[in-house]
Amino acid sequence: MVKHVTKFWFLKDFNLFKKMGKKNLMDMCHLLEMINVRKGETLSFNREDKKLVYFVKSGVVKIINKKTKHTLSILKMGNIFGELALFEDQQTTSDEEQAIVLEDGVVCLIETAQMKMMLEKYSSLKNQLLKIQGLKIRRLQRSLEDLLYKDSTTRIQEFILNYIHEFGKEKNGVLIAKNLLSHQDIANLTNTSRQTVSNVLSKLRKQETIDYNAKEIMIPI
Repeated sequence: MVKHVTKFWFLKDFNLFKKMGKKNLMDMCHLLEMINVRKGETLSFNREDKKLVYFVKSGVVKIINKKTKHTLSILKMGNIFGELALFEDQQTTSDEEQAIVLEDGVVCLIETAQMKMMLEKYSSLKNQLLKIQGLKIRRLQRSLEDLLYKDSTTRIQEFILNYIHEFGKEKNGVLIAKNLLSHQDIANLTNTSRQTVSNVLSKLRKQETIDYNAKEIMIPI
């Protein structure tokens, strides 16, 4: 019972489950597996030919393309991944992706067949998942618009500032985020080159817009 209560507290902060209610959420906890993950660990989207959906409670996970090794997205607490398998019966984009842990944390996982069962049982859960997918599509549209209408310097600068605001914590008037991304990661995520990223970061540092070292990247508030 203690494990199920722990999972309940794990899931209750996810927007996806906000409208399910405690009893229904406890039912779902019986289907979930909660694991600790370590930096550098690779998380599989499949287990014994069964596809998996993940929920990130803490830590940071990077999604990359298996073939190109390009970084596709960076996920933190409250994010889910592997969910595309819920919408497609055949090969999904998840078969082409890989999840790598950037920071120690905790995740829950569930087999897609079980998740589909929960979606059919609880309409509020299905509606929330569709909203999440809609937000992802909007972000993709914004990225495409940025690519069309913003130069590489602007894309990199906006990405860096957004990253610090999203992943950072305030300390003594400074917003500090762990420096989890390589220059190549940033280049992949902004559709630029590693050299351009290096140049822009150096310029921002000289302008005192940002500061960074091997462990942290920061901006004054």
